[in-house]
Amino acid sequence: MLNKMNLCLGATNRLLARHCATVANIAKPLIPSTVRKSLFENKKILPFSSFLTDTHGRKHNYLRISLTERCNLRCQYCMPAGGVDLTTKDKLLTTSEIIKIASAFVVEGVDKIRLTGGEPSIRPDIVELVDALKKLDGLKTLAMTTNGLLLSRKLPALKAAGLNMLNVSLDTLIPAKFEFITRRKGFEKVLQGIDVSLELGYNPLKLNCVVMRGLNEDELHSFVELTRDKDIDVRFIEYMPFEGNKWNGKKMVPYHEMLEIIRRKYSDLMRLEDAANDTSKAYQVPGYRGKIGFITSMSEHFCGSCNRLRLTADGNLKVCLFGNAETSLRDLLRDGASNEELIAVVGQAVGRKKKQHAGMSNLPSMKNRPMILIGDPNGLLTGGSIATSSVRFYCTTKEDNQNNHDNYLDDPWTKFRETNASLLQVSSMFHAPAPHENEPVQEPSKSATSNVNSEQVQLTHVDHQGQARMVDVSDKAWTIRRARAQATVWIGPEAFHLVAENQIKKGDVLKVAEIAGISGGKLTSQLIPLCHPIALHQLRVHLSLDSINHCVNVESEAVTRGPTGVEMEALTAASVACLTIIDMVKAVTREAEIRNLQLVSKSGGTRGDFNRTKNDNVPFRC
Repeated sequence: MLNKMNLCLGATNRLLARHCATVANIAKPLIPSTVRKSLFENKKILPFSSFLTDTHGRKHNYLRISLTERCNLRCQYCMPAGGVDLTTKDKLLTTSEIIKIASAFVVEGVDKIRLTGGEPSIRPDIVELVDALKKLDGLKTLAMTTNGLLLSRKLPALKAAGLNMLNVSLDTLIPAKFEFITRRKGFEKVLQGIDVSLELGYNPLKLNCVVMRGLNEDELHSFVELTRDKDIDVRFIEYMPFEGNKWNGKKMVPYHEMLEIIRRKYSDLMRLEDAANDTSKAYQVPGYRGKIGFITSMSEHFCGSCNRLRLTADGNLKVCLFGNAETSLRDLLRDGASNEELIAVVGQAVGRKKKQHAGMSNLPSMKNRPMILIGDPNGLLTGGSIATSSVRFYCTTKEDNQNNHDNYLDDPWTKFRETNASLLQVSSMFHAPAPHENEPVQEPSKSATSNVNSEQVQLTHVDHQGQARMVDVSDKAWTIRRARAQATVWIGPEAFHLVAENQIKKGDVLKVAEIAGISGGKLTSQLIPLCHPIALHQLRVHLSLDSINHCVNVESEAVTRGPTGVEMEALTAASVACLTIIDMVKAVTREAEIRNLQLVSKSGGTRGDFNRTKNDNVPFRC
């Protein structure tokens, strides 16, 4: 009975729309030509479409189109642990249907379209679709929200096709945490995509960060620091409830709490004036190039200024992100409806839009699509991360995901944090920030401290109970820090001759060991659990041959500007180079030995410099 009523209602709507269009066409010749030209051809003086204006006076000039339900990530707050049932291809909107629907909306006054997903960039014809949409007369802004994985490869073509606004989702600056959230690799690719976006002139580039208690609220200061020297607008988004994401109020960090946390470090944070219909409350640290903002969908809704409509990948119109009412535009099109009939039905849906959503207390209990099947609100899809062997992986089939969910996902982050504490540091791929405008740069100390009183010596990586800990360096001075290390590898006369003549079957021993040492030094924080991730400014490894003692001499040097030293980076680089030499000559001799691995010098620390020898040119001894 309900289906029959809907069919009758749809037929009535189509007849009404055809009648209105016919009346307009009859009246058109009766109007003087000069007036007719103004009314029907000069869109600038026409009033905003009544079809896109709801009963509360809100004008909807912004359409978000989900291009696909698929995604190359599996974010925990977006994708239910058990997976989702994807719509069959024949029920998804085709490219021509997307363009036709978008065109009808633009004619009625929509001047901004945002492409979402799933992940929109995985759609094969994304560039061609952007090109076609940007040609719609009256469309001013064509934006896209993406997780950033494919940006470095696809963005140049998308920019040329007309994409003129971009949001990248990024929930953490810690690689291991990325992999936990997204259940996928790809952190490096997201960073590359951000760099390419800035190089192509997306200004500002918006970064969307969903803040969840116990997961990433401790990174708010790190995100603010991203705005120091870059045209980046970081938008902190309150965690929202959707089917399958196990939302509860305890996970949500409200706007005022986030603001309080940020002001503990940035007390001079300024409130900025918000643009019309802007969902973000804008702030800026004085002297910083970028901005931050807060999207307060839960604690302080902005329903009164909502100008958004959403089109799902299967062609359903949602007039409210949190509402469960949907209208199928796909079925109308495939039944042969004209643009006038399509917009008439849209007008009815818009007219039924409520004044505001149900509120925090009721939203979690309301039936709604999973986020992945709606098209992300304000960009609620995250980036990827670097693979880590100790991180637990998640299957992507519904059956396997459900098995993992039953015994692991009830309290996933706590269990992950307990077993991966050494991985949870901000990525060293983010360069050390320059000092604040009023922050003096401290020069390295020149005093030697090799004769420290033994009674004052303490193990800094052990607490008073004898438990291992990572040293807190947040209050330490940023200085230029250098460290040199050395070692020798005795390989014997036979292997030495082959190395010197470059006749080892595995290849050039010296060159391979040099590259391996550099690679190893860069991974120190992942190999030595309590070492801090460090943005190295230079890492050098040099190898030389000692023909008298049949040894390979290894020397390394590491340089950074930051709050902690690089002794371990230099030592790790030398160690890995030595191990590589042994690996490459083991077919010739199994008696090779690493000898005298040691720190030669360090400088820049608050406790003074260290030099093992006054003459840096003293030859290595086997």
